[in-house]
Amino acid sequence: MLLPVSHTDIPVNMSSQYTPLEVPIPPGPDASFFSEAQWTTLFALADTIIPSVRTAATGRSSANKVVSTAEWDAAVTKLSSLISKPDAVELATTYLEEDASSNPVFRACVCRMIGHYVHEEGKSGFGLIMNALNSRTGSLVLTGSTTPIHQQPIAVRERVFRGWETSRLPPLRAIYRGLTAIVKKSWVMSSPTINQVLGFPHVPVHGKPNDGFPHEFLQFPPGSQPETIEVDVVIVGSGCGGAVTAKNMAEAGLRVLVVEKSYSYSSKSFPMNPNEAYINMYENAGATISEDGTVAVLAGSTWGGGGTINWSAALQTQAYVRQEWADTGLPFFTSLEFQRSLDRVCERMGVNTEHIEHNRQNNVVLEGARKLGYAAKAVPQNTGNSEHYCGYCTLGCHSAGKKGPTESFLADAARAGAIFIEGFKAEKVRFHKKLDRGKRVAVGVEGLWTSRDSYLGLSGDGAVQRKLIINAKKVVVSSGTLNSPLLLLRSGIKNAHIGKNLHLHPVMGAGAVFDESIRPWEGGALTTVVNEFEDLDGHGHGVKLECVAMMPSLYIPVFPWRDGLDYKLWAAGMSRSTSFITLTKDRDGGRVFPDPVDGRPRIDYTVSPFDRRHIVEGIIAAAKIAYITGAKEFHTSYRDIQPFIRPDASDPDAPEGTNDAALQSWIAELRRKSPLNPERGLFASAHQMGTCRMGKSPKHGVVDPQCQVWGTDGLYVVDASVFPSASGVNPMVTNMAIADWASRNLAKAMGNPRSDRNGMARL
Repeated sequence: MLLPVSHTDIPVNMSSQYTPLEVPIPPGPDASFFSEAQWTTLFALADTIIPSVRTAATGRSSANKVVSTAEWDAAVTKLSSLISKPDAVELATTYLEEDASSNPVFRACVCRMIGHYVHEEGKSGFGLIMNALNSRTGSLVLTGSTTPIHQQPIAVRERVFRGWETSRLPPLRAIYRGLTAIVKKSWVMSSPTINQVLGFPHVPVHGKPNDGFPHEFLQFPPGSQPETIEVDVVIVGSGCGGAVTAKNMAEAGLRVLVVEKSYSYSSKSFPMNPNEAYINMYENAGATISEDGTVAVLAGSTWGGGGTINWSAALQTQAYVRQEWADTGLPFFTSLEFQRSLDRVCERMGVNTEHIEHNRQNNVVLEGARKLGYAAKAVPQNTGNSEHYCGYCTLGCHSAGKKGPTESFLADAARAGAIFIEGFKAEKVRFHKKLDRGKRVAVGVEGLWTSRDSYLGLSGDGAVQRKLIINAKKVVVSSGTLNSPLLLLRSGIKNAHIGKNLHLHPVMGAGAVFDESIRPWEGGALTTVVNEFEDLDGHGHGVKLECVAMMPSLYIPVFPWRDGLDYKLWAAGMSRSTSFITLTKDRDGGRVFPDPVDGRPRIDYTVSPFDRRHIVEGIIAAAKIAYITGAKEFHTSYRDIQPFIRPDASDPDAPEGTNDAALQSWIAELRRKSPLNPERGLFASAHQMGTCRMGKSPKHGVVDPQCQVWGTDGLYVVDASVFPSASGVNPMVTNMAIADWASRNLAKAMGNPRSDRNGMARL
């Protein structure tokens, strides 16, 4: 018998002392994939990146970063001025003296990240370098000394490690990029002091917790034989495309089953702490990075997909993009019908600008753009026509105020009779033999279901893994741009475009530091956009300027490490910072392909020189906005250019404005470095599109104008992977509108059977 189970049956604490429910995480890997000597060396390098900073009088070992008394006093004074607590000096001292490796939580984070989320070649590369550093010959080649690096004073380690950044040996450059990324992120997530220094609370101070929709999921008993389910439509993936499809198909009277490889979490668990959130709600725990190590990719992997962890931005597809797509032989995109789909999904989510209250960082964008004459506007929010003054949604929305898929389309689908399964990984689409006309007919999917207890490594009756065979008249793949093409490949679909044409909207991050406390994590994450630079080539390619969600675990690790003290001081300044990202409509794409060992998505993508030149112009515009609004410092995620520091005598209201000589000199230096060396910075992406793109024929794409996979009958792809090119705006609404149109057409074609829902699952 199938048993529904709810994950939202615990009363919420509505008081100001609300504490989210603790969210279990699955067990970490066995650390034996590295030897004790390899771990010793790796953690010695970690302490080089995040060292214990002391003076000669207090330094107890060569593992301490020893600074002069004057440097120490200056650091404590600066930190104390940032900390709004009576014990500021004591906390500043503890923060400076804290190292990374003595913290068992940090060690566990690093072990999990390398053991679970770095692919086998990367893991082997780390191990090989650690082995070399533990041998006299290898140490001599890599460090210039036969003394193992973990026995060297930290000043020597810093010098050697910085040298790897520009080494002639590609493996050393890769180790530098990979290890700094892992250590910075693990430290911010595990440090016992960083949030105290920042004054960053785990729970937002604005808004109140509310119950989300109580989704229920089918459970299966243990058994050696496959479980078989009969439905009209199976939808593989619960994100923006799958959710809209589920609503429309279920409301048309069809028996609908939505399967999701990840799990659902109650709003009572939100916001999660960063470690919980990345592991439970992000693809590859938020550790996906391009093959060359230059682009970090964030994608949702939870109930509701990316719509559960995105930032409420609900921008409609712009006319020039719609025309670009129509010109490829897809006239639907310039039709009134497409506009009606855009409006319909926005209406359901209560998309609005009327209830926006901009926080400080978004007001910086608007005011700076006004002073510079840049085109800027408010970004519509999917907040149910209500105020939503919260920037924590990337860790889960505790107020349920963001009307993403779980609170809108999936809730509607449930009310219309759809059923749901979490923890199901679709292995392949099932087909009948080819028809006379040469098409393969999709008849369902099969895969492995893993119960929540089994996922968490628990024993007992609840720990079950079971093969499921789902028979369906139609199969809709909505697994996202990274996973949909891989499912098609596993299913034997042949099309040269599968996995190709990947677009990422690559961004470079920047931060502006002000004199006063800003608390940038408070308020909506992304409520403004500057459109002035969206068409830099005359063909719709360029950048938009937006803000990033100011969660420490998301913001701080993006910026470059130069030495241990500098990095700690930079991190502590976040409480007085605002952010910028250069959202780039990339002309040049990449590809997704399966890992040869475990099949996970791997990304082959380097931001092209063409697109990097546009990013430079975006960074320059952001620097001008920061300057004209009074910022004292402007930092970027590009290591090869020093931060801009406003001269002490500079006046934000001086008549010359951004013609200031110091700023113009900094801009000229940045332009000289254009189009930027991708290895010398970190680009990021939270938008993935195009790997199953729509085309007018199989020679032009993977799916036809109805989203049906070319060469098949009954197999559809409905998610952002069908975009013909980059959307140029945050893709949620475009994705949903395509899903709305395609699923309505499919529902009409299937008719309205109004089947007996009690017979949905036949066991």
